[in-house]
Amino acid sequence: MTEAEEQKPIRVKMKVGNVEFEIEGTVDQANEAVGKFLQTVTEKLKETPLIGTEREGTAPRAETCKVIIQRLWKEGWFATARGLGEVHSEMARLGFHYDRTAVAHALIDLVKDGVLNREGHPRRYQYVQKRPPSSR
Repeated sequence: MTEAEEQKPIRVKMKVGNVEFEIEGTVDQANEAVGKFLQTVTEKLKETPLIGTEREGTAPRAETCKVIIQRLWKEGWFATARGLGEVHSEMARLGFHYDRTAVAHALIDLVKDGVLNREGHPRRYQYVQKRPPSSR
């Protein structure tokens, strides 16, 4: 993702349980705001008994895009190089429907963190684990 793309305003709409919110800003601003919101919601859900859940003790999942990708990495899913489309589809299959831009941004963050390597050419990058999950 180029610096111009990272500075372009985006709009994110999310619904967690019966709470719905919308955030507009740069990719960095939206990612940070969504992360803080989901962290707060998750903490509150742990403190508050849920009424009307199908199974007692279950709570809606509220996780950031980066956390979900890190979970895939820990499970060894990135042992094989994966493209942005594959990562986006796998997350959707797991029930996490994030904008492709948010997924791309989280992948870049994990490359910067030294978790993943990025190989290939622009618009066709492949992401593969830089180190196995057990080496941390």
